[in-house]
Amino acid sequence: MWQRWLLTAFLLVGTFSASAETLILIQGYQSKGADWRSSGITKELTAAGWLDGGQITLASTAVKAPAGPRFFTVELTTDAQLLRQMAQLKAHVDKVKAARPGESLILVGHSAGGVLGRLFMVQHPEEAISALITFASPHLGTESAELGLALSQSPLGWASGFLGKEYDVLGRSEGLFFDLVRERPGSLLFWLNRQPHPQARYVSVVRDGSLSWVGDLVVPAWSQDMNLVEQLRGRSAVIVSDGNHGLESKDGKLLLNILRRLRSS
Repeated sequence: MWQRWLLTAFLLVGTFSASAETLILIQGYQSKGADWRSSGITKELTAAGWLDGGQITLASTAVKAPAGPRFFTVELTTDAQLLRQMAQLKAHVDKVKAARPGESLILVGHSAGGVLGRLFMVQHPEEAISALITFASPHLGTESAELGLALSQSPLGWASGFLGKEYDVLGRSEGLFFDLVRERPGSLLFWLNRQPHPQARYVSVVRDGSLSWVGDLVVPAWSQDMNLVEQLRGRSAVIVSDGNHGLESKDGKLLLNILRRLRSS
């Protein structure tokens, strides 16, 4: 079933550029670029011939981008508001494009990283991102963010502030929690989901709880489907996968299948 969805969606958005040889892997909340490596996903990519361009840090001024298909992980302040993270992502993209001018990019985002990738594309359509692939991303928001927001504004959140910024996770995350609440007037997602989106390939990997004894306890399946975004109806391929919210090695194989389909269509 999903293969039919995939082909149909790809045909809707035109031809994929053969020059799109760079992946930027974007992690989610409280995660690091290293999580793409420790999960085994980058191992699957390198085994299939993708070159590891390394981690782009906030302090780095330039990157090396070897010829051929390559991927990068990035350093982000993942508990910050999405607009702040977007500025960091823009700096990383600029470094990659300076190393390989004229090439388009594919963004791959997990959880909040997928929303960040979409926000970047909407705010910077001039970057000509070829595709966005999201894994378990809360495109329409999640109750988990609402719970986090409530805790950050509770006595528990106030008390954590006395522990110092290093330990005040709730305080640091309050803005991000608000960004990821279920879309409603005045929220970032409500605004984002009603903005024109660039012509690109959109692929939603949705965790289906019926395929796993646990399922995704962080983001509901309906929120992970970009077809339910106001401006993306009918434009996203949907691939249903099992597992929980986190990344696993098998997601690397799934990502490779998606990339092969993108290249061949």
